Amino acid sequence: MQLRAFPPFAGFLGLALLLLCLAPAQAQLFETKATQAFMIDADTGTVLFSKDADKPIPPASMAKLMTMEVVFNAIKSGRLKLDDTFVVSENAWRKGGAPSGTSTMFAKLKSAIRLEDLIQGVTVQAANDGCIVIAEGMAGSEDNFAAQMTERARQLGLKTSIFVNSTGLPADGQQTTVRELAQLALHLWRDYPDFYRYYGLKDFTWNKISQRNRNPLLAMDIGADGVAVGASEAAGFGIVASVSHDGTRVIAAMSGLANDKERAEEARKLLDWGVRSFEKTEIFAKDEVVGEAQVFGGAKSGVTLKAKGPIAIFLPITNRDKLTARIVYTGPVAAPVEEGQPVGALRVWIGDTLSQETPLFAAESIAVGTLPQRALDAVKELAIGWLR
Repeated sequence: MQLRAFPPFAGFLGLALLLLCLAPAQAQLFETKATQAFMIDADTGTVLFSKDADKPIPPASMAKLMTMEVVFNAIKSGRLKLDDTFVVSENAWRKGGAPSGTSTMFAKLKSAIRLEDLIQGVTVQAANDGCIVIAEGMAGSEDNFAAQMTERARQLGLKTSIFVNSTGLPADGQQTTVRELAQLALHLWRDYPDFYRYYGLKDFTWNKISQRNRNPLLAMDIGADGVAVGASEAAGFGIVASVSHDGTRVIAAMSGLANDKERAEEARKLLDWGVRSFEKTEIFAKDEVVGEAQVFGGAKSGVTLKAKGPIAIFLPITNRDKLTARIVYTGPVAAPVEEGQPVGALRVWIGDTLSQETPLFAAESIAVGTLPQRALDAVKELAIGWLR
């Protein structure tokens, strides 16, 4: 199997690809009431579904995923231990404790709490007092901790997320996207398996008070083991969820749902569709030629392309006509070309969603061509270069 290469800014082929990218969006393979949604395969990061995934939204309580990432990273690096204790300040008690009327672990004023208990209070009970106690203990103030959250988001490649507090309570300037929430959840699952397990606990009892996990999917027996829910007047009801079924794990983030019942049902339907509606298929073996890119001024007019390893894609079990694949590169590629040189990428779309992108490299070296060969390429460029 070999795909034809499309240089995005090279003559008529480039124009065709440009028109393809600008064409009206195809119908999605799945419909959801969520105004924003994003779902990925956890093993590969392949995008299985996307709907307005990059629109900034208030994170609400889902911001606590980043709060925990900062904590987990500190424990992993040795700066904190699970047995460390943190004191409940009056600020934490009033803003996030019993007087606040928000989700809380009912921490007592001036009490000292083990970090592991605080983590479980946050991951299971979405405890705002637990978040603030941790933030003040780690950074001196919640403002300082929120700045660390935003800085850590950038380190993880999350370019849109901005955090103003540790809880996700409404605050001007606080924002994220469903794409970045799903990517953050994937990072937590991959990098902190010892701590990720807390998200799957169905309840947590602390200080003789027992509370059930706020994630409605955990009670549905669908393989869910996380991760967070949230709600705000500005963004509606949202969820970040992860499900494992028959060796496949998918992670989804959704926002803009009308109520908690709709949130639970729409999340269940999307995740169930994700684990049942795709099959992973290898389309190119290791070192197999994927396609060819045009070369300018070379001893050959084209260079063959391959990936670093085998290429597998997620095929919809039904509606396979909705899947398209193209090789894209900026070209023609100027000679000389060295074997292993990055040239372009194989892009795969499922419906109107860019599902995955695999870098492609030159499978051979192409020397500079003879004078007549270079002259002929120059003539071609004069004839069609103006179309770029």
